[in-house]
Amino acid sequence: MILAIETSCDETAVALLEKGRYLLAHKVASQVAWHRPHGGVVPELAARRHMETLAPLLQEVLAEGGRPLEEVEAVAVTRGPGLVGSLLVGVQFAKGLALALDRPLIGVHHLVGHLMATHLAYRRGGSWVEPPLPRYPALGLIVSGSHTDLVQIDEGEGGGPGRLHLLGSTRDDAAGEAFDKAARILGLPYPGGPAIEKAALQVEPGEPIPAFPRPLLGKGFDFSFSGLKTALLYWWEEEGRHQGERAVYRGAAGFQEAVVEVLFQKTAQAMEALGLKSLLLVGGVAANRRLREVFQRAAEEKGWEVHIPPLAFCTDNAAMIAAAGALSFQRGRRDSLDLDAHPSLPLQEEGWL
Repeated sequence: MILAIETSCDETAVALLEKGRYLLAHKVASQVAWHRPHGGVVPELAARRHMETLAPLLQEVLAEGGRPLEEVEAVAVTRGPGLVGSLLVGVQFAKGLALALDRPLIGVHHLVGHLMATHLAYRRGGSWVEPPLPRYPALGLIVSGSHTDLVQIDEGEGGGPGRLHLLGSTRDDAAGEAFDKAARILGLPYPGGPAIEKAALQVEPGEPIPAFPRPLLGKGFDFSFSGLKTALLYWWEEEGRHQGERAVYRGAAGFQEAVVEVLFQKTAQAMEALGLKSLLLVGGVAANRRLREVFQRAAEEKGWEVHIPPLAFCTDNAAMIAAAGALSFQRGRRDSLDLDAHPSLPLQEEGWL
């Protein structure tokens, strides 16, 4: 049984996982209401809220899971990447628990956690839901507020995930960050991803939307969304601002369509180049309905196995950290109490990936 802590950004999360997959309990305390007035995450405020929230959240998880703290076999915690203050709060809290319980400590890479969200089994209506485990080798598309990465995941021990190879990443803005900036341009609230999605749904069938550029399409596996954001800004200043409320909807739909097409086309290119059929679509942006529709349709047309976590496990959560920590624990990883937070932790540093 693994107890996991996640505080990489502005979500405080705790989870309890059994047998490497079965989620007994998990809680996420969102800080959106605290950061919305500032139009984005304020690092100092995020760290302070983590300090205030972690201990009560742990008690809630233990009560919901129905297991005493003494039954925990290891403590897993996000060690990076993320906001350094936020990470430090979680790492220090986890180290204190590991020391007090005399249990192993396992540091987890946040992005590996996102990939392992596809391994979770969870309760729904009193029954266990056990999605099929991904088959490896596989391709992973990680899309979040700070990361847009394409990774090849080898087959590892016991048929599970093996070593990870970074194929491409963003050169500037990540997809989630681009959504936040696009929402700000259009006068939509933070966080931008859900706001853009909601506005785009207001576009009527056949209603024209702006044709924004598709950056770096057909040019390798790297991503760039900064120029797309600039194109939206120019369109809004020159045309959209003067066309009324429906222009906001059209701008949101055009921007969303451009991001989704770039993500899909580059992923499809990588799948074909590597001869892969298994895909993990993870991260906060994987909650976007349009993105999920496009990839699920591709699964039917191309014969892919597309693994997308439920919405609750797309955004930052501790259940995914528990799943990654459990696999590391099974493979013999142990970290000392010297474990430190690494805000820019490279993805390739993970030993078992």
